[in-house]
Amino acid sequence: MTTARALLLAARPRTLPAAVVPVLVGTAVAARAGHARLAIAATALGGALLLQIGTNLVNDWGDFRRGADGPDRLGPTRVTQAGLLTAGQVLAAGLGAFGAAAVLGVVLIAEAGWPVVWIGLASIAAGIAYTAGPWPLAYHGLGEAFVFAFFGPVAVGGTELVQAGHVSALGIAAALPVGCLATAIMLVNNVRDVDGDRRAGKRTLVVRIGRGAGRALYASMLVLAFATAVGLAFAAPAALLALLAVPLVRAPLRAVLHATDGPQLNAALAATARLHLAFGALLAAGLAW
Repeated sequence: MTTARALLLAARPRTLPAAVVPVLVGTAVAARAGHARLAIAATALGGALLLQIGTNLVNDWGDFRRGADGPDRLGPTRVTQAGLLTAGQVLAAGLGAFGAAAVLGVVLIAEAGWPVVWIGLASIAAGIAYTAGPWPLAYHGLGEAFVFAFFGPVAVGGTELVQAGHVSALGIAAALPVGCLATAIMLVNNVRDVDGDRRAGKRTLVVRIGRGAGRALYASMLVLAFATAVGLAFAAPAALLALLAVPLVRAPLRAVLHATDGPQLNAALAATARLHLAFGALLAAGLAW
């Protein structure tokens, strides 16, 4: 495998819709008030994708260093553990992605000022601290909280902020289902890896509360996302378009509730990412209507 292909694998392209959805929804909220600015939205999207890629790469490096990715891993290949790239190459690529995100952030700072500085710094710091540093978030049961915050309110609100100059109550409310479904993606990952994480001393939330409770939490995230979409209809009736994504719930929910093998749960992970993207696109369309 070439270095470029290995880096693409490490970037985990199937998870990247989680960075796209908050930008779509935040832009839709801005558009509803007549403040959408597509060039700024595109810049925000590029920054969000680079932040997630950087986080994924540093995660690959950090889990390898801590021994969390063993030969019995059920999830997709981790390039450092598999020897496809050196730890140094993966870390350098991750830091490079964060650096590129910071360059795009300069454009957004010029538009919205100092709040963007703090959002950017917090996002980079959290992306690194997710599995690296002296107190990695994922190893202390805070991975889901990180994902909910940074792929929900921070990303949606930040996208609205750089276009409209403020964050509205509608933007905050619309961020909640986005954060819930991003958290659901993380929960599939941690339900799948619970046994290996426990052996490696990685105390994820699912390790702490147990596989059964992790499955229930996954289901609750899906329910909360769709329930919030119904609530949003009081302010934006077309938000009910998000309910068209309900048929995409059945397959991943069934797998997460019943499966324990890697292939089924890997498929559920990809299906949850597709659900997140479809829900987000439909919700954005409804909010912008």
